Amino acid sequence: MPHNSKDEQTSPPTVMVFDSGVGGLSVCQSILALCPYVRIAYVADNAAFPYGTKSDSYLRERIVKVLAEQYISHQPDMIVIACNTASTLVLPDLRERLNIPVVGVVPAIKPAAAGTETGVIGLLATSATIQRSYTDQLISDFAPHCEVVRVGSSRLVEIAEEYLRGEPVSETELVEITSSFFCESISASVDKIVLGCTHFPLLRMQLEASSPEGVEWIDSGDAIAQRVKGLLENTEYKQTPAINNQAARIEHNIMFTGDSLANESFESMLSSLGLKHVNIVGNIGL
Repeated sequence: MPHNSKDEQTSPPTVMVFDSGVGGLSVCQSILALCPYVRIAYVADNAAFPYGTKSDSYLRERIVKVLAEQYISHQPDMIVIACNTASTLVLPDLRERLNIPVVGVVPAIKPAAAGTETGVIGLLATSATIQRSYTDQLISDFAPHCEVVRVGSSRLVEIAEEYLRGEPVSETELVEITSSFFCESISASVDKIVLGCTHFPLLRMQLEASSPEGVEWIDSGDAIAQRVKGLLENTEYKQTPAINNQAARIEHNIMFTGDSLANESFESMLSSLGLKHVNIVGNIGL
């Protein structure tokens, strides 16, 4: 697909961020904190949510089709696949089709394993992610010296979606979901827990409040943001004063393949994540 370059003095770089729902907005927050001059084009495939119940072949075909259409519409300078499942399925295909960088996400096993003092770390992810062979490989590569406690929860994805719609979060339910990290059968205390789904950092404050002191929750957002910044600095887009001065006025776009979440509570949450001026569109197709 051809890609049109832009005038860096007048048009900020566009980063397209993709997820099955609103979880990838946590990644947008990290990107905008480091690169405030970026325009976000966010694609939420909520018409097919949740991905955990779909086959790999169905998802692979669907994700590529959704992104191909949105690529044509928004002409991004980079795509970030802010979904562990999608990253494992479509990165090679997208990189072959597109002549722009495509960044994926994997659970932050490496920094958790490097930083643990007790030798016991947790992985909180979707049920599909904790069972995937690439998760086994990450643990084998970066955490062979650690005991890794895996907890899979599809319900936590739903809780994050509900939270962004303005619904309250039950601390009792969070305690129940995460209880396996803190049970007596573990050889030592879990001191690092990897948030292995991009939805989960949206609930970081509530997870911290409902867990014992001394536990650090780690996600991939900062690492992705650093990768995005590095790639942009290697293109025609430098961090110029012209772009920085525009940052406060940049309009971001959020597209849903199903019904949109456009309401006052959602827009307030977006603002708190750094997405101040947003166009929200629902039912973009597929």
